[in-house]
Amino acid sequence: MSNADSVAIEPGMAAVELPTWKRILAFKVRIIPLSVYLPFAVLMAYLMYTNRVPKDMLGAFAIMALFGFLCGELGNRIPVLKNLGGAPIMATFLPAYLVAAHLLPEVAVVTVKSFMKTSNFLYVYIAMVIVGSILGMNRTVLVKAFAKMFVPLTVATFVAVGVGMGVGRLMGLDSFQIFFYIIVPIMAGGVGEGAIPLSMGYAGILKITQDEAFSQILPAVMLGSLTAIILSGLLKRFGEKYPQYSGNGNLVKLEGEQEILTAAKEKHAAIDLPAMAVGAVVSIGFYLMGICLAPIIGIPAPIIMLFACVSIKALGWLPKELEEGAHMIHRFFVVGVTYPLLLAVGVAMTDWNKLVAIISFPYLVTIIATVVSIVATGFFVGKWLKMYPVEAAIVTACHSGQGGTGDVAILTASDRLVLMPFAQVATRIGGACTVTFAIFFLTWLQSR
Repeated sequence: MSNADSVAIEPGMAAVELPTWKRILAFKVRIIPLSVYLPFAVLMAYLMYTNRVPKDMLGAFAIMALFGFLCGELGNRIPVLKNLGGAPIMATFLPAYLVAAHLLPEVAVVTVKSFMKTSNFLYVYIAMVIVGSILGMNRTVLVKAFAKMFVPLTVATFVAVGVGMGVGRLMGLDSFQIFFYIIVPIMAGGVGEGAIPLSMGYAGILKITQDEAFSQILPAVMLGSLTAIILSGLLKRFGEKYPQYSGNGNLVKLEGEQEILTAAKEKHAAIDLPAMAVGAVVSIGFYLMGICLAPIIGIPAPIIMLFACVSIKALGWLPKELEEGAHMIHRFFVVGVTYPLLLAVGVAMTDWNKLVAIISFPYLVTIIATVVSIVATGFFVGKWLKMYPVEAAIVTACHSGQGGTGDVAILTASDRLVLMPFAQVATRIGGACTVTFAIFFLTWLQSR
C-alpha cells in the first residue's frame, strides 16, 4: 500500500486505506482536484453547447482554466515529453493545433480571443511574474552567483551569436531572422519572461502584430530548451565516464559557493494577504514607470520595467517586505495563472500553420548549433576559470532554457538540481540582459 493510498490518523497508529472513489476524486488536474474539475467541466460543456458562455473575463478565464490545466496535465503525463518541459509545451501548442483543426468549440475560441485582445491581461501577468521573479531572488544569489557565472555566460553569448549567425547563413537563412528570431529567443529566458516581452518589443518597433512576432519567436524558445535538456543529460553521462571533469553538483572549489547555496534554500515567506496586495501594487508600479519612460527612451515598457527591477534589486533599494509581497503575487500567478494564460496564448496568439511553416531543416540545424556552442563554451571557459567543466556547462546551458520550467528540466536531466541558484542567474538575469540588448539593438537598426 503506497502513501498516496493511505492516511495516518495519529502518530503511531496504522495507516487507513482510502476508498478507491476518494483516491480518484483526490487526483489533481495540475492544481484542481478531480472532485472540482469534473463538475466544473460538465457545467462549462453545457454552457458552451447552449452558447451561453459569458463573453467577458469570467467566461474567458473559465475556458482558459478548463482547457489550460488539462493540457498541462497531459503534457506532464506523457512519457519522455514530461521530462522535456511537456506541460507548458502542451498547454501552448496543443490548443494552437486544435484551433487550426477546428476541434475546439467556436464559442470558446471567440471568447478567449476577444478577452486577450481587449483586456490587456497579458500585461498584468508580465508585470506580476517578471517583477516578482526578480525581487524574489536572494540578493546574495543575484550578486555573487552572477559574479561567478558572468564570464562563462558573457563569452557563451558572444560565441553563440557568432556560431548561430555563421551556421544560419551557411544554411541559407536571412541574417535578420537568424539573430532576432532564433538566437535572441533561445537566450531570452523562456516564454513568460522572454518570448512574451520580446514579442511586445518587436511588435512596437517593427509595427507588426504581437501575434505575428510571438508565433515566430516561440519555436526557437521551445526547441532551444529541448536541445539544452538533451545536452545536459549527455553531460551527466560524460561526467560519470570522466569523473575528473565533474564536481558531482559542485560548481567551483571556493568557500563562497556554499554561502550561495545556503542562501538559495531560504524558505518562502508565509502568505500575507496585505503584503501580497502591496506586492501587486509594486509590480504594477514598475510597469507604469515603464509606460512613463517608454516615449522618452524609445523602448517598450516591459523592457524598461525588467531592467529597472534588476537594477533596483541588485542595489538593495527596496524594503524586504515589499520584495516579499511582490514575490508572493508572483508565486500566485505562476501557480494559478500560467497554464490558463498559455492556453490563451496558444488559442489567440499562436498560428499553428505559420508555426509549422517556420520549422525547417536549416532552422533546426541553426538552433542546435547555437545551443551546442553555448554549452561547449561553458565547458571550456569554466575549466579555464577553475570551475568543474561539466557543472559550468550545465549551468550555462540554462541560458538557453525555457524559463524556470527549463531550469528544472535541464538540471533534472543532469541530476544537478543543487545548481538551481546558478541556473536562475543564467536564465533570469541572462535572459533579461538578452531581451534588453535585443530591443535596444533593434530600435537602433530601425532608426538608421
